[in-house]
Amino acid sequence: MITKGQKINDRYEIIRSIGEGGMANVYLARDIILERNVAIKILRGDLAGDEKFVRRFQREALSASSLSHPNIVEMYDVGEDNGTYYIVMEYVEGMTLKQLIKKRGSLSLSEAIDIMLQITDGIKEAHDSYIIHRDLKPQNILIKENGEVKITDFGIAMALNSTQLTQTNSVMGSVHYLPPEQASGKGATIKSDIYSMGILFYELLTGKLPFKGDNAVEIALKHMKNDIPSVREINDSIPQSVENIILKATAKNPKNRYESAAEMHDDLLTCLNEDRLNEKKYVFMYPEHDGDLENKKPVLLEENKEETKKVVEDDLDDEKQKNTWIWILSSVFIFIVLVLVGIFIVYPKLTEVPDVVIPNVAGMTVQKAEETLKNRGFEVALEVQKVSDEEIDAGLVVKTSPSIGRKVKKGITITLYESLGSAVYEIEDYTGKNYIEVRTILTTQYELDVVIEKIDVEDGEEYGEQEIIDQDLEVGTKVSKGSKITLYIPNVVDEYPNFVEEEWTLEEIQNFCDEYGIVVTFVPKPTDEFPENTIISQSRAAGTTIVNGATLRIVYAVKYEEETPTDPDVNIDEES
Repeated sequence: MITKGQKINDRYEIIRSIGEGGMANVYLARDIILERNVAIKILRGDLAGDEKFVRRFQREALSASSLSHPNIVEMYDVGEDNGTYYIVMEYVEGMTLKQLIKKRGSLSLSEAIDIMLQITDGIKEAHDSYIIHRDLKPQNILIKENGEVKITDFGIAMALNSTQLTQTNSVMGSVHYLPPEQASGKGATIKSDIYSMGILFYELLTGKLPFKGDNAVEIALKHMKNDIPSVREINDSIPQSVENIILKATAKNPKNRYESAAEMHDDLLTCLNEDRLNEKKYVFMYPEHDGDLENKKPVLLEENKEETKKVVEDDLDDEKQKNTWIWILSSVFIFIVLVLVGIFIVYPKLTEVPDVVIPNVAGMTVQKAEETLKNRGFEVALEVQKVSDEEIDAGLVVKTSPSIGRKVKKGITITLYESLGSAVYEIEDYTGKNYIEVRTILTTQYELDVVIEKIDVEDGEEYGEQEIIDQDLEVGTKVSKGSKITLYIPNVVDEYPNFVEEEWTLEEIQNFCDEYGIVVTFVPKPTDEFPENTIISQSRAAGTTIVNGATLRIVYAVKYEEETPTDPDVNIDEES
């Protein structure tokens, strides 16, 4: 159980819980190295024992961490700490779109379109990087007070894709936005994300979900079979051009959908243009349902009684044939339902791996510990980790990962940690290496007290932001557990300075923002309290991380008697 004050990987100090889900829990934490707040998502303990799932979780999370876009939550770190698997992300103050919809109901047309423009722009970036979200829903989209949208849960959504219909607590949230092809067991494509965005757009405009049911299978079948309800029947003020976007995005047949998120984004940009408001309703080019039958009505030629009798008999034969088809299709439909129930409910129960407790192998030899674990049905990692320990003699087992006494799935791989005793560790040359990696090794494996200090570098010298450029202990120095070592890294400017106290000029701030790709707005405030052009306040706090493309507002003083135009969107009193 994660508690307040607990440190993850000796770096992220838990402040409080900010969200719970079927697969993971999210906490507000403090990165004590970079001195900033982060959101840390921790995988639930019952899933951490599934080695295959954990590998996918880590691989997909690392893949998503390569994304950089203003509408995508930035991922900072992914790792494991004594059996606890976590992802560290940008902390976003605000609420989820689901919370906003529950609070407000349907949003205004302009609000909904603005939100969808940001979502499609972010998803376009993901698709361009060959990443499919696969679990787009309002619970996975954050919105800040200024209206900026942040998409999250890329790595986890992809890792959960193979099991989401077997997870009782998570499926009811995801299945409402599940594309027909995924509901039928086919692989996801970029058009699967487009379908989910269409359902999301529908919910933003109506405050409702298009398909509801008593269970996940029933809702999934509606996504496969039922046409989406008309938003114009719910709100006739919505233009046909807007409804057409929903129809095209949520088409059952992927061939009828947008080819890309970029195409959907472009359609949203022009949907309120005057020449498009009353355009014709979108017509699908390809059949929406596989196996659709053409209903051809017989032509009755009643020239005489005999022919009329023959036509009636033919009609009866057609009706019998039609009833036969209905019976066949109904049987196939029932069969599909039974198969889905078997796949998603019965089969997982039959194949469920039992939980077992990891036995206490501390103090055993590595060979004896391996034998004990294998006899209990576990796999043992080939590589044994070495750690120093003053209480357990060298060569004996100190601990395991996952930890001793935990209840995990039978068959998972256990890593053994062998004691080095109170053996002395010899300091190596760490210059040129990443300080986060080195600090992790020295603190976890050798239990050294590692101090990180930033130092200024001379002009012309170029170093990486996390590169070690010096150390206070010489190579070859022998130290023991608890010894202190200081690693020095370059003092690279990557945070907002204090423009107010450091008395920056407007020109200097503009040059600074140009260099870091920051969009700056200068807001004049008439006042007699400060000299003209004095910086009064800044919207981004000093010391916060600089993000390319971010916005910054600077309030500066002008003479009180001057009539100066002000920005109507800025509350000067609040800024100052």
